[in-house]
Amino acid sequence: MIVLAPRTRKLVYAISFETLAIILSTFLLAILNHGESSNSLPVACIVSMIALIWNYAFNSVFESVESKLRIHKRTFYIRLTHSISFELGLFFFTTPLYIWWYDVSLMKAIGMEMTILVFFLIYTFIFTLLFDLLFQANNQMIAATTGGE
Repeated sequence: MIVLAPRTRKLVYAISFETLAIILSTFLLAILNHGESSNSLPVACIVSMIALIWNYAFNSVFESVESKLRIHKRTFYIRLTHSISFELGLFFFTTPLYIWWYDVSLMKAIGMEMTILVFFLIYTFIFTLLFDLLFQANNQMIAATTGGE
């Protein structure tokens, strides 16, 4: 197992997650559209950029609302609300892109987005599990930066 400092670990995670996600989703989009992967690579990159920007914006707003409502602990229902809200927002950004890029119907684009959503649910779980097995955060560094032991 490789031990990384918290910041390095987050950076390695984000870069490797997005790089592999772009590669895999390129092939998945090509399969869904019955086209070539070279046609889907730009879409996968754009969707990745949209997801990163939306993630930052959405989490900033969500955390602001949590702060204003004085929510200090994310319960199951808050996490569920967070996940569903995030995915709905992403859905509204990416579906028009699929319609425009692939020249498909709304229903086809919704089907593509739903497939991508299920793929990312499974991909994120497996990627995170494997990443945690390979890269361990330095617990002493985490304790020092968070004030814990």
